[in-house]
Amino acid sequence: MSNTYGEWLKAQREVAGLTQQELADSAIMTRSHIAHIEAGRRVPSKEDARRLDRALGTGDVLSSFLPRGDVAVADYFEAARQLEQQATVIQEFALSLVPGILQTEGYARAVLAPGATPRSEEECDRLLVTRLERGHVLANPVTPLVCVLLDEAVLRRRVGKGRIMADQLDYIVRLAESERIRLHVLPFGVGYHQLLQGMLSLMMFDDQPPVAYGEGVLMGRLHDSPALVETLQRIYTLTLGDALPRKESIALLRATAKDYGPHD
Repeated sequence: MSNTYGEWLKAQREVAGLTQQELADSAIMTRSHIAHIEAGRRVPSKEDARRLDRALGTGDVLSSFLPRGDVAVADYFEAARQLEQQATVIQEFALSLVPGILQTEGYARAVLAPGATPRSEEECDRLLVTRLERGHVLANPVTPLVCVLLDEAVLRRRVGKGRIMADQLDYIVRLAESERIRLHVLPFGVGYHQLLQGMLSLMMFDDQPPVAYGEGVLMGRLHDSPALVETLQRIYTLTLGDALPRKESIALLRATAKDYGPHD
């Protein structure tokens, strides 16, 4: 993100004669979170921005001009997208599609192609760029720690041509074998499980409470209620216990990719 926002926040803090810790205390935030925002490494939530405005007496400037950048995502996903870039731990469950941060260009292009929702070629390209940029969180070899739980349907449901699926599964295998992600597959043999109702993303941070994001058909919701997030974390952990071990999961993806390989 551009650091103009962070630099302006720092300037207003210094004009007010406050240290980062003093501003953090007044805005009910952590000093490290203030430091990250000023350095351009984090984007505050709308509520954080409102508290900063109140603490600094800046009206609604910080809450009205939150940096968004040239991104193209569904409105309901924007807050989750920003948090995804800030998380230190991400736990993904995918029911039918490969999670966005793991999608290859070919797979993402097939998912975002015009269908029931009319899109221009330009809009599809913008959505594709944003989708692929989400994967940049994996560029750091250590942070975030990413655990991916895939329902077997993700492997079996063909998206695009066979080669696209083969390339996508091979990419996930490479990430798992390099230990950049922890991968587990929930086989069909498990039958019913509590995550069958939709996709789930759990995100944890160094300096703010964990959140959960759930998504269905053309709708999604970010949850920050501590009780609900704790319940979803517990369900995720229990369901993970029914998944295939890491090595068996990798072997299943590799074998499935070979099955797709010969297709055009």
